[in-house]
Amino acid sequence: MILAIDIGNTNIVVGCCKDNKVSFVERISTNHTATELEYAVSIKTILELYNIDFSEIDGAIISSVVPTVTITMKRAIKKITGCEAMIIGPGIKTGLSIVIDNPAQLGSDLVVDAVAGIHEYGAPIIIFDLGTATTISVVDKNNNYIGGVIMPGMGISLNAMVSGTSQLPRISLEEPKKIIGSNTVDCMKSGILYGTASSMDGMIERIKEEIGEAKVVATGGLANTVVPHCKNDIILDDELLLKGLMIIYNKNI
Repeated sequence: MILAIDIGNTNIVVGCCKDNKVSFVERISTNHTATELEYAVSIKTILELYNIDFSEIDGAIISSVVPTVTITMKRAIKKITGCEAMIIGPGIKTGLSIVIDNPAQLGSDLVVDAVAGIHEYGAPIIIFDLGTATTISVVDKNNNYIGGVIMPGMGISLNAMVSGTSQLPRISLEEPKKIIGSNTVDCMKSGILYGTASSMDGMIERIKEEIGEAKVVATGGLANTVVPHCKNDIILDDELLLKGLMIIYNKNI
């Protein structure tokens, strides 16, 4: 069994993969000041919740966009499993052809998403990852990662709007009763939720104008909230990152 972890700016995705299947997906908050013991306790708790014996863990792999947390997490994994975690980065074989201006700038999470997307759904493919930022990865018909888009995530947009105004309150990211809000809170909910869904639909149409027809997949902590309100056909895959980590792990053992 492989322990797979993706460290994002807001959340850390934790899961286990066995026999090429994802056993579970959980999220914990990214804490830049947490110690290796604190992360070890969090992971230990998750594994115990799913009745996974630490002796079952044969290996581990990490992708991260938060370098300050990466080594702490690697040490935490070593503490509870005894495994030296593999870290996505230079020297790791991914099998992905990256044809952007500076391939080294591509975030490890986007690499992992693309590897999994090609493996699971084929190419061409458009991949949305809705997290702190909303990222779009585009893979052409020849399996080349040709680029993408980065937009403010829902949480960032909401926080910017609230902090930049005097009277708008902090709200939860919930679906309003209707698009046209009749009070401030519902107006804000509609703007954030349907605004994001509409931007996704618009970007899909514009990208397809450049590359032609393509499958569209969405993942990330907020994907389940937004995708049902999009007008395009979008495949929801909450396990995409973990699937990609498992594929890359197997390429490097």
